[in-house]
Amino acid sequence: MPARVKTPRARTLTEIRSLARSHSRTAIRVLVGIMRSEDATPAARVSAANAILDRGWGKAAQPVENGEDQPLELVHRVERVIVHPDDAGNADAEREA
Repeated sequence: MPARVKTPRARTLTEIRSLARSHSRTAIRVLVGIMRSEDATPAARVSAANAILDRGWGKAAQPVENGEDQPLELVHRVERVIVHPDDAGNADAEREA
């Protein structure tokens, strides 16, 4: 059997983030250039502007809705039943007592 060639160690997530962040200044300049370019399509300009705003101010919070005008059901109860199915009835009985 032929000898296996060792591949270089895969980059860790931290190394990849560090490499990407080292290009942040250039990336922002490119986005600003696209946003300001009259030759770029309107869609490209809007996309670049949104990317700049997202990086500078964070993405806008998205409201969570259940489709009705009622408050969302708490997940706490669902987690308790899944994690401790045998204790679900006992806990309710103890609370009532």
